[in-house]
Amino acid sequence: MPIRILLVFVLSLGLASPVLAFGSSDGPRQTRDYSDALEALQAGDYGRATALLERVVAKEPGNADAWNNLGYSERRQNHFERALVAYRRALVIDPNHRGANEYLGELYLQIGSPAQARTQFRKLRALCPRGCEEADDLAAAIRAYEAAHPGS
Repeated sequence: MPIRILLVFVLSLGLASPVLAFGSSDGPRQTRDYSDALEALQAGDYGRATALLERVVAKEPGNADAWNNLGYSERRQNHFERALVAYRRALVIDPNHRGANEYLGELYLQIGSPAQARTQFRKLRALCPRGCEEADDLAAAIRAYEAAHPGS
């Protein structure tokens, strides 16, 4: 009987892992607005995504994933100040949010602040000592920036 209980527990952890993979400090909330916002982001409809994500963060101000995605949506619309606010808010909620650290670094490159992007990269390297996609993506963006802006 104890083995059966342990097996149920282990299997329940396996089922929970996809939900926890979003990186939020207190777990993601899959509201209709949030799901629709993710679909809008995938479709490149950043105006719609922004409107939906603004509703999500108004209802769930502690949702680091929603703030991160709001920052991404704003950045894709070249609303850099609003993106900066959203990424910083995500990182106040969860300083180790890999996505927000990556995207903030990419924003710094877009606004011509490669030193700040490198700071975000160092943070990601500390968060992912064995490597992670976010660190790899930011490293590639930094290399591309440096190739396009020699001496920066």
